[in-house]
Amino acid sequence: MPRFMGFVRMEEGIGTPPQALFDAMETYIGERAANGVFLDGGGLYGTEDAVNFVVRKGEVTRVDGPYAEAKEIVGGWSLLQYPSLEEAVADQQEFAELHAKHWPEVTVVATMRQISEAPEASGD
Repeated sequence: MPRFMGFVRMEEGIGTPPQALFDAMETYIGERAANGVFLDGGGLYGTEDAVNFVVRKGEVTRVDGPYAEAKEIVGGWSLLQYPSLEEAVADQQEFAELHAKHWPEVTVVATMRQISEAPEASGD
């Protein structure tokens, strides 16, 4: 079955989501964990303790957070598995709709990307 990585991006420092969203997400994730769709996931702390290693022109530089230029951050992630892309897309929309219903005052971008299971064939 195809696997997918989900990301939730939002503005940094917007506060804690309302309890209604936590409750809805607990039900949503619980159902998906029970049927084998939700494999793992969780929320992420802000960038205050983040560490980036930037590789540029063969040199590695460490850059510690917080990042003043960061307007939008990844606030959560999930590893999911669906029988088809169509089912994954429909479920991701349902996930986004939970946020729209229970936390409408914030802008959230829910992104889903399929995980590559094997190296792509090169044209060499």
